[in-house]
Amino acid sequence: MVPLTPGERAALDRLEERERSLRRGATLVREKDHGGEMFVLRKGTVMSSVLLDDGSRQILRFMFPGDLLAGSALVYREATETLTALTDCTVSPFERPLLAKLITDHPRLAAVIMVYSQIERAALTDRLAALGRTSAKARVAAILIEIRNRQRMMNPALGSSFVLGLTQEEIGDATGLTAVHVNRMLRQLEEEHLIARETGRMILKDERALSRAANYVDRYTGLDLAWLPDPR
Repeated sequence: MVPLTPGERAALDRLEERERSLRRGATLVREKDHGGEMFVLRKGTVMSSVLLDDGSRQILRFMFPGDLLAGSALVYREATETLTALTDCTVSPFERPLLAKLITDHPRLAAVIMVYSQIERAALTDRLAALGRTSAKARVAAILIEIRNRQRMMNPALGSSFVLGLTQEEIGDATGLTAVHVNRMLRQLEEEHLIARETGRMILKDERALSRAANYVDRYTGLDLAWLPDPR
């Protein structure tokens, strides 16, 4: 998105000097835990979630390599969400003072971090609006497009076939649906020839029609970054 100077790359590398491995299903951070660590996701997929009063789980976001995890540790003593590995993962933990030094020494990097936080905020706003105002089919379709598009950012050669990596229960927890309802919506999308499913893979057969059905907005496009400060 933004070409980095050698000094900026070195500053980011310092955030990734340590590594920690997680197996699928492992909890990295639990909601209301105390701690000031943040993480860079190096490999794999992580989801954030919260527990509701009735004991059900609401999945908020899916995170991919390069994403900053547990950013709420910057301002809260207790974690605001639970972070769970959806696949085998590698993360790089770092403490807040290291990020404070990065912000002081490289204000453009601080601005880029703020840009990503605004992209994430806009995407969460879309998800909130979808939960309250769109159909079950639209919500499921939007999740499929979101996962594929984030994977495509890491692998621009990725086509319409991809590994979804989510159970129907996890899709349901992200869209406010039961696993049975998710299964019904996936079958409907197949019957409408918008998607196809093969062993372990999802295929988007008509991406334009699927995007229309999902009311999907790609928040990683249409960015205006002309205001970013010059690098030091």
